[in-house]
Amino acid sequence: MGDANTGGNRSSLAHHVRYALRHPERVPAHTRRALRDAWLRLLHRDHIAYYRAVMASDAARSAEAAVGHNPSREQWARIGRMQYDYLVRHGLRPHHRMLEIGCGNLRAGRLFIAHLEPGHYYGIDISPHILLAAQDTLVREGLQDKLPHLTLTDDLTFAFLPDAHFDVVHAHSVFSHSPRHVIEECFAHVGRVLAPGGFFDFTFDRTEGEEHHVLHEDFYYRTETLAGLAARHGLSARFMDDWEELPHRQSRMRLTAVPERARTVGP
Repeated sequence: MGDANTGGNRSSLAHHVRYALRHPERVPAHTRRALRDAWLRLLHRDHIAYYRAVMASDAARSAEAAVGHNPSREQWARIGRMQYDYLVRHGLRPHHRMLEIGCGNLRAGRLFIAHLEPGHYYGIDISPHILLAAQDTLVREGLQDKLPHLTLTDDLTFAFLPDAHFDVVHAHSVFSHSPRHVIEECFAHVGRVLAPGGFFDFTFDRTEGEEHHVLHEDFYYRTETLAGLAARHGLSARFMDDWEELPHRQSRMRLTAVPERARTVGP
């Protein structure tokens, strides 16, 4: 069964004290993260620049560490396979054109690329370090002839991408690290690049209580908040209940474009 965390406010002092008492061995690592957060926030007021610096810091240790909390190679592969299997079961076909937001070092992207027709995968990321690691993954997996696109980006406006081009847009563990204005920027523009009948799947850290963040790195949202933001930009949201059955700590939502005529119907 899934292991989504939907409880209390993880940024509160009480939570930190309880966590430290239960896991004293993790206190030094958290302290290092807190010090890094304070320093990087002084250097980078913009969240994208800040999180790019976080990625660079993690990638300096290992590319796998930059796309998860110090996963082993086996854990890295398992989570990638989980994403791939789920999306194939839920509609990804070889002829589809796919945009992966936050493609990382192709944890799942390597499987999407192998599945799709040549040139049909487009991965974007804010981290040049992790995109270089993605190139290494392509070489290791022998996927050069699939001609995937890997592009550095500074925002989620998708201004450089064509209208109605992508059948599937995918973002795994992106909004879990994104403040509300970054998510809303994505919702405001993703409908333009979705092909007719296309869908946008993303994961997020779900809370049923107060929305909050921890160290500007981990953000927790209520399902209804994200569904409401999507509706403001002509997108219909569906909570993916069956993802909750999988061994993953985040939840999953699917957005589809509401037809123009349907948007005007109502009281």
